[in-house]
Amino acid sequence: METPKDPPRQITPWGGSPLSAEVEATLKPKDSFKECADCPEMVVVPAGTFMMGTPANEIDRYEGEDPLHRVTIAKPFAVGRFSISFDEWDACLANGGCNGKRGDDHGFGRGRLPAQGISFENAQAYLAWLSKKVGRTYRLPSESEREYFTRAGTTTPFWFGKTVSEHDANYDASIPYGDGPRGKRSEGPKPIDFYKPNPFGLYQVHGNVRELTMDCYNKRYTEDTPTDGAPWLDGDCSKRVVRGGQWDLSANQIRSGARDEARVDSEGGIKGFRVVRDLNALR
Repeated sequence: METPKDPPRQITPWGGSPLSAEVEATLKPKDSFKECADCPEMVVVPAGTFMMGTPANEIDRYEGEDPLHRVTIAKPFAVGRFSISFDEWDACLANGGCNGKRGDDHGFGRGRLPAQGISFENAQAYLAWLSKKVGRTYRLPSESEREYFTRAGTTTPFWFGKTVSEHDANYDASIPYGDGPRGKRSEGPKPIDFYKPNPFGLYQVHGNVRELTMDCYNKRYTEDTPTDGAPWLDGDCSKRVVRGGQWDLSANQIRSGARDEARVDSEGGIKGFRVVRDLNALR
């Protein structure tokens, strides 16, 4: 996996402007950019190879997280530094996009809290709006990309180590993980920039809100599972894989390798998404 030799750069002013091919070709891992004022902040993630899934001895793992298999991400790509916030979702609504759906803040408020109550279909509407606005293609991550940028080069159950505490992520900390500490039960979502970022510079890849991926749901990996970072578009496509867990779940459900499912038309629940942009000028 590549390691940036130079300090990360903010490529565009936060007023935002679409990247030219010439600027895009200069991007390095951890560089960041925004392509419009209301666009999500994007961070460049390096190319690399990792072992997807969880070993049999990982504490409180579920069936369906195996077999371990090698996945190679051949090119760098850009990922939202944060889960899409209600501020960003509401900008889409104000511009006539997002199928006119408000999502569901469950009474916690909007602003910099993660957008939730978002169906796969409505997330696709946001991505269509954003792509048209910028003139570049934005999409959901594949399941393997989601695990890759969650792990950020690590192999432990969480990017920060073998266990987790309420100081690391937003989850139900009243149930300890392994020999980790017992904390307090979370009372709701946190702002998207809460807690520390992982080594790739991404926030809250564990907990807070479940995030949609492009992949159709399969109960476990098979010989047909893509190993190149592409989405798995066979299986039960009335459901999509969601990753990351959410604020009211226990620690074992927010691990790097934990998997879950959501119906494509479901607008309920604590479910949001994070965006990806391919960097076609990078080789």
